[in-house]
Formats: sequence, structure tokens, C-alpha cells
Amino acid sequence: MRLLVGLGNPGASYQANRHNIGFMAVEAIARRHEFGPWRTKFKGELAEGKLGREKVLALKPQTFMNLSGVSVGEAAHFHKIEPASIIVLHDEIDLAAGKVKVKQGGGAAGHNGLRSIDQAIGPDYWRIRLGVGHPGAKELVYGHVLSDFSAADRVWLAPLLEGVAEALPDFIATSPQAFTTKLALVLKNGS
Repeated sequence: MRLLVGLGNPGASYQANRHNIGFMAVEAIARRHEFGPWRTKFKGELAEGKLGREKVLALKPQTFMNLSGVSVGEAAHFHKIEPASIIVLHDEIDLAAGKVKVKQGGGAAGHNGLRSIDQAIGPDYWRIRLGVGHPGAKELVYGHVLSDFSAADRVWLAPLLEGVAEALPDFIATSPQAFTTKLALVLKNGS
């Protein structure tokens, strides 16, 4: 079993924020692969489904970003899911908008959601880093991630989310490299 976590903040006022791209990606995955309905569990919203042959739990913590680890820790411990079987999708300001990188473990790089998850389960989970671009100055970061995607962003955002949803089964069935290769092909050719 895998735990797929999208990071974001709950509530309508945050729904279209850059910080919520993790929620958006997990919702796209659940929709594309016809997961069951979202229900409240583990201080989050949880949906169950399959990617290929593997059972997957999709989780959107409702604890606000800075306490995401509370929700992730509860779900992981209850289902006895090891960090290596957890995939967290999150915004990344150090990547250009629309770029994606995958890595296992490492530091939180100032991301409070990752820092909270590290405290709850350790750092050895997988991260799918979804680029939202950097505003150019450190003091502008907070406002940048908590602002909505612009109309210009929507040109790359929708194809990216659909591409991630289409390619993620390759991560589960084969490898992170298979996922990034498939995603690049999907984005190049259109989904």
C-alpha cells in the first residue's frame, strides 16, 4: 500500500494558491484514476483507489501546511506505511514554474509542510517537487506562495496536473525515473 500526500491549506480562500498545488495534483490523480469519495479521516481528507495493481490512499491534510505531519503521521502509523512508500506532492519555489523533480529524503529547504512531516515520520519519504517559481527576493516568498495562480500560470498548470496524474502509475509500478520520463513525454506531446 502507498500513501500519496498532497500539501496545501484547507478552505476556499486558499484553494487556488501556489502553496496548494499539492492538493490540486492529488485531486487530479484521484479524479483520473476514479478513486473513491473523499472522506474525513486522520485530520485530513482521504480517498482510496488503485494505481495499477497497488492500493493507494490519497491524503490532503486539513491541519494547515505547518502541521501537515500530524495528519501524515496518523495515517502512516495507522496503516503501517513506511516512509519509502509515501509520496508527498508539494510546491517548490526553487524550481521554475511547471518544472518537476523527484527525490527521496533530504532536508525541508524552508518548507514548513515538509519540516512537519519530517518531525512526524522522518525524512526518508519521496517528494514530487512541483515548481511554482521564485518571486525574486526572500521577503516576497510568503506572499508569492499564498497568492493565487495567475491567468498566465493556468497555461502550464492544467497540463502539468493532468500529466502528473497520467504518469504517476509509472512511479508506483516501475520507478521514479519512469514517472519523470513519462511526464516529460506527456507534456511534450499533450495529454
